[in-house]
Amino acid sequence: MLNLQRNLLSAALASAILLTAQGAHAQDATATAAQDETTQLDTVVVTGIRRGIEGAISTKRDSSSIVEAISAEDIGKLPDVSIAESIARLPGLAAQRVAGRAQVISVRGLSPDFSTTLLNGREMVSTGDNRSVEFDQYPSELVNGVTVYKTPDAGLVGQGLSGTVDMRTIRPLAYDGSAVMVGGRYQRNSLGSAANADADGHRLNATWIGKFADDTFGIALGYSHSSTPIQENQVGLYEPWQQLGDGWRPGVPEGTWYSDGAKALRRTGYTDRDGVMATLQFRPSNAWTSTLDLFYTRAEQEDTANQFEVHLGGYNGGFDPGLELTGVTVNGNDTFTGGVAHNVYPLVRGMYNKRDDRIKAFGWTNEFNAGSVDIVADIGWSKATRDELNLENNTQLYPMPQLDSVAIDLRSSGFSQLVPGLDYSNPAALYLNNTIYGSGYGKVPSVDDELKTFRLSASIPAGGWFADVDVGVNYADREKDKVQPEGNINLGAQGPVAIGDDLQYGRVNLGFAGIGYIPSWNVPAAVARYMEFEPVDDLSYLIPKAWTVNEKITTGYARANIDTEWGSVPVTGNIGFQVQHVDQSSDSRYWDSTRPAGQEIQPFHGGKTYTEVLPSLNLAFSFANDQMLRVALAKQVARPRVDQLRSALEFGVNTATGRPGGAGGNPELEPWRANAFDISYEKYFGTKAYVAAAYFFKDLKSYIYTQTRDDFDFSDLVGDYVPPPGSPPVQSIGDFTQPLNGEGGKLQGLELTASLPFDLFSDTLAGFGIIASASFFDSDIEILDPESASSVGSDPISLPGLSDRVYNWTLYYERNGFEARVNQRRRSDFIGEIGNFNGNRTLRYVVGENITDAQVSYTFSSGSLAGMTLLLQGSNLTNEAYRTYAGSKDRPLEHIEWGRTILFGVNYRF
Repeated sequence: MLNLQRNLLSAALASAILLTAQGAHAQDATATAAQDETTQLDTVVVTGIRRGIEGAISTKRDSSSIVEAISAEDIGKLPDVSIAESIARLPGLAAQRVAGRAQVISVRGLSPDFSTTLLNGREMVSTGDNRSVEFDQYPSELVNGVTVYKTPDAGLVGQGLSGTVDMRTIRPLAYDGSAVMVGGRYQRNSLGSAANADADGHRLNATWIGKFADDTFGIALGYSHSSTPIQENQVGLYEPWQQLGDGWRPGVPEGTWYSDGAKALRRTGYTDRDGVMATLQFRPSNAWTSTLDLFYTRAEQEDTANQFEVHLGGYNGGFDPGLELTGVTVNGNDTFTGGVAHNVYPLVRGMYNKRDDRIKAFGWTNEFNAGSVDIVADIGWSKATRDELNLENNTQLYPMPQLDSVAIDLRSSGFSQLVPGLDYSNPAALYLNNTIYGSGYGKVPSVDDELKTFRLSASIPAGGWFADVDVGVNYADREKDKVQPEGNINLGAQGPVAIGDDLQYGRVNLGFAGIGYIPSWNVPAAVARYMEFEPVDDLSYLIPKAWTVNEKITTGYARANIDTEWGSVPVTGNIGFQVQHVDQSSDSRYWDSTRPAGQEIQPFHGGKTYTEVLPSLNLAFSFANDQMLRVALAKQVARPRVDQLRSALEFGVNTATGRPGGAGGNPELEPWRANAFDISYEKYFGTKAYVAAAYFFKDLKSYIYTQTRDDFDFSDLVGDYVPPPGSPPVQSIGDFTQPLNGEGGKLQGLELTASLPFDLFSDTLAGFGIIASASFFDSDIEILDPESASSVGSDPISLPGLSDRVYNWTLYYERNGFEARVNQRRRSDFIGEIGNFNGNRTLRYVVGENITDAQVSYTFSSGSLAGMTLLLQGSNLTNEAYRTYAGSKDRPLEHIEWGRTILFGVNYRF
């Protein structure tokens, strides 16, 4: 049925494009007779969802590039919790959920690594280890619109290879009059309260726009606060799934694919987010406009995974008897699906995480008109910080040992079952102890990312085909630092101990996994009372986790803006080029065990400079009946991931052969490069509706792979190395695993889109409408990722982030103040990116998702309640699970449910 639905949506979109294009001729035949009536209709004030739709259509139609757009229905009134959900509804875009929220965005089938994000035209920093922005940190109430550039032009600085996302805040002098908007929402998660965390949350927002001094000075201020509960049920399997040899796991047949452990947890906590936006504009005359942008957001997340975990790989702490499995079931794909594991020693764990993210941004633009020349000067600064605290407590039944038998039923859909024979609900029976996984481990990662920019440009009138020519230069200076102190959390002098009643939160129910109740407790307080934690970053295995990456990019550009006619066909667009000079470097440290004690830590520096020339062409042909054909050609680049550019490394010498080996980053990486072709047919009905069909082709000339090279020169690292007695002399050339530039491949896609109010077809359907898109992607690029081999295998895999199919539709109704909308976004399976226990990036196969949201609202237009809107929202209405697997869906890794969220709110505009 799912495939049928997908085919129906695609066929419906294709039919809509054909029918509306054909129907355009019939409409235009009566256009002259209806001219007076049309003029009257154009004066109607459009509000609500139609206002947002028509604003987005205008942006798309008027752009010289191929773009998708979102426009707010009113100030502070994008309908989603964060801007990520809004962006994910656009054609060709898809979101990956993290902690139940849409967080990172894939554009046209490429991972977030290939796109860049701007705020008011300036590139933004990121709180993650990489460049990709975590969009859930941007409150939708503070963003007035988003434009996604799918094709670049020479004047678009900071452009990505797959696309460029430009978020825009309000421009007060462009707003009609003054206004105030305040709003509040109450929300509840369907999973309910657990441990110390409620299922309730709330959102508050306020926006004010004022204009003064005869509309020469304007101010826009916005504030948004949200407190969102974290409630999560999860069952996870250890990776890797491995094919067993004879007798490896007693009772399991040789050749069976098997996972060595499983866990079930209830995660509880909250996310508090505060955002502030301010824009000041001053325009004393048409010769000078000055705009100051300020943006600040802080997100604090605190959660605890209250977790039952069992090791199924034969390790129970060394107690007799050892592991034995009975009643084993294996499916036709040689995958272990169930049995009873005897003589295991389960743990009850508290896995605590606290994360504090802050983003600050400042920008100041001055636009001058000097006769026929327009000059723009812009400075920008943004900084992101991330501070984390990760703590774990490990408890087991005491006194030791208390071995158990656990019945296992592994499921590819739904929660796998882990049914223990013993009771784990009594906190007095569970002791902090040196368990099979130790007593605990902790980390304190921290990231700083700072970006300073300056831009100067001029627009000069031209003649002939060209309306004007833009020339400019942009300078960007970026520095990103990461440190990650870690350490064991050891028992204090009191030894094994049960966690006190005053630190207990209460039991959480893991019945969804067959386990029943387990305790939950205050992990930081337990560490402070019973344990010792002193994180360090100067041990041999921790040295490579700290690094600094610097980038200085100077971009010069020239763009000629086309405005002419070829025959009787109006042609607009642009042609131009960018020249990018990149100076990248990285500083880190490495551990040299051959040096005297106290001198093992040595600095390491690497880097590279290079220059790119990026030509681009955008043409838009305007035909009769409001039809448009767009064609674009460009050479594109995407900068390497920041963590790939790190100079951090670790190495050693094989004392048997004298050959060195190691692994690390690569500060000499060059970017991904591609030649791109785009073509798009678009049929408009004024600003009311449109249909479009677009095709794109990208020839990736290079790609970045993690590879092992056998010719790495270790001369600078082994110069002082003294071989042990009897060992051969050290060699200078060895093996080194790192990201390297390699060959690329082809990526192509088809995007079908329709935005249609139904009164286009019949007046009886006035108020109803639909926005729908279907995108299809295909690539012959295959990559190897040794760092993710435990989850995706050692064979070549498809592009991370690439879903073959992405669908979005929104069905809406709006009339006389009443609005209702239902949205569904779905994507097929893809390879997603997550952070593993070590804090490193890893890849996993992710099952395609189908997320359904809905909203109803009513706005009072008269009387004492005029300006008030009541609304009811539902997110993830079907409680769609997030599922990952190891190569084959019958080998699950994670099954996570975050519940559905219901919100009730009030907005008031005056």
